[in-house]
Formats: sequence, C-alpha cells, structure tokens
Amino acid sequence: MKIHLVDGTYELFRAYYGAPSAVADGHEVGATRGILASLLSLLREPEVTHVGCAFDHVIESFRNGLYDGYKTGEGIDPELLSQFPLAERACEALGIVCWRMVEFEADDALATAAVRFADAQAVEQVVVCSPDKDLTQCVRGRKIVCLDRMRRRLTDESGVVERFGVPPASIPDYLALVGDSADGLPGVPRWGAKSTAAVLARYEHLEAIPGSEADWDVKVRGAAALAQNLALQRTEALLYRRLATLRTDVPLDESLDDMKWRGADRAGLEALCGEIGERRLLDRVPAWR
Repeated sequence: MKIHLVDGTYELFRAYYGAPSAVADGHEVGATRGILASLLSLLREPEVTHVGCAFDHVIESFRNGLYDGYKTGEGIDPELLSQFPLAERACEALGIVCWRMVEFEADDALATAAVRFADAQAVEQVVVCSPDKDLTQCVRGRKIVCLDRMRRRLTDESGVVERFGVPPASIPDYLALVGDSADGLPGVPRWGAKSTAAVLARYEHLEAIPGSEADWDVKVRGAAALAQNLALQRTEALLYRRLATLRTDVPLDESLDDMKWRGADRAGLEALCGEIGERRLLDRVPAWR
C-alpha cells in the first residue's frame, strides 16, 4: 500500500489564488471549493487508499518563540485565513484524517507521519503531496517521496540531489545558509545556492565546515568571504537550521489502520456543500461510508 500525506495549507493557498472566487452567505468560499475538488480528485486515483492531511490551524508555532523574524500570519488575506476552519471541516467530511496544527506546523505533522508509516512492513511508499522544499528533507530513497500534484512531478532522493545539489539530510543546513523568505529565514550573506550546494556536498552539515577557507578541500568562488561570513554568523546559522528542521515527534494518535480511507461522511459533506453552495461536488465522491 501507499500512504498519501497532503499539505493542506499549501492546497488551500493554491486554491485561494488559483480557483475562482465564490461567495456563499456573504463569505468567501472559493478556496474551500477548490481544495474540496482537489482532494476528491486525489481520492479517485486508484492507488490512493490511506490518506492524511495537515493544516496550520494557526500560522504561528513554537518556532516563533525561538526567532522573532519567523513567519507569522501578518499580511495573509483575511478571506484566506477565514477558510482554514472550512477546509478542515471539508477534509474531515471527506473521511480523511485531518491534523490541525497549533504548537507545531503542518510540515511537522507530515514529517512525523512519513517517518512513522514508512517503517511499517505493509507500506510500499509514503507520498508527501507538496512541492514545498522544506519537506524534501523527509525523502528517503524511493520509500518516502514528494509529489507536486499540479505538475505531476515525483521527487525521490536522487531528485533532491539533482534539484539542490545536496542529499535530503542536508536540506535544513542548505536552507540555513541560503535562507528561506517564505519562512522568514534570512540566511548567511553571500551564501548562494551554488556555493552552498558545493560546500555541503562535501561537508554535509554546518558543524563540519572548517572555520577557515584555507582548510576547505572544495573549490568555491569567493571562499574567503563565505568562510568569514559564516564565522561571524555561525550561531545564527545554527538557529536557522533548527528552525528549518522538521520535527518528527508530533503526537499523532492515528495508527496505520486509522489512515485507511473508508468513504465520505454523507451527512457532513452534504451539509458543508450546501453551506458553500457547491452541491455538484457530491456527484464526484467515489465512496460513502
């Protein structure tokens, strides 16, 4: 069997900016319609039997207590934020395991589930449905892979190396050095994608990078400036890596059997579709429980 783990936050953002606007009872519901249609499309695929979906129920997490510059909900359109509860209800009405993250982030829940279920003997593959580069650190051979559903692009471990120049284990270090504007991580000055990939391909983690460029046994353009900047901001870089490292100890209660999709909740889904004014989606439900 395969386990499909869906980045609900990404799906909702994508639906909000990609699906048509729609208003029901005075409220914007277009993104909820979009994510509902997207999840139904996933459930109709033949290999999809065990599914979980994680949402950032609140945008802030424990990481905001570690670094003031970490991402917040500031600047997010209120009409998008208001649809998180609706999207979570849609997920549950479809009969999909739904994780609402408060202390942790949705990515932490996905990472935790990926590691846990990949070790189950009956699981052939865990498919993390998200193009988010943060989640590539979870990839393990072809056992745990990332799927960009929109582009139909599957990324295994060799794909991570091809894309970033480093293996999955080095992705948090990579993000710490290069930075990640989506999460509010500034990175270390002068450390671009090419130089970071070259250095980490040799040393793998921040701690292993020699303090002086004279001790580097990899040739990188501007090595002296890179080494100097890292020396000046090594403490900050280690913090950025901690922020970029996904947690795999989120307390998720579900067993492998709990992840099995057994059909949608007819009463719950009919009520939700009536609320968002989109009853046509009911005809696309592949099974009811």
